[in-house]
Amino acid sequence: MITQTKRNEIRQRIHKRIRVKLAGTAERPRLSVYRSLNHIYAQVINDEQGVTLASASTLALKVKTGGNVAAAKEIGKAVAEQATAKGVKRVVFDRGGFLYHGRIKALADAAREAGLEF
Repeated sequence: MITQTKRNEIRQRIHKRIRVKLAGTAERPRLSVYRSLNHIYAQVINDEQGVTLASASTLALKVKTGGNVAAAKEIGKAVAEQATAKGVKRVVFDRGGFLYHGRIKALADAAREAGLEF
């Protein structure tokens, strides 16, 4: 049985491997996603300048339950609206070492529906 800390170490190792291949630029910033047990966080980051252009989380939006697919959809929509307000249309999706499934997929689909291209 894999413990929670072991699982997180594996995820971080996968995320490092992904980040070698992905970088956010001024033209295509990186949409980074982090999922905890009770919350989900998303940021649009320009890695060249080290600047966060837009961010949304279940904590910031005061969503009642942040650990479900409905909350992930809200966060995806919110971060996409903030990004498009800043003039960002195209992003690179960084799943943060998490499987593209469930809440991560729901956030990505909601961001696409709200106008982001990736």
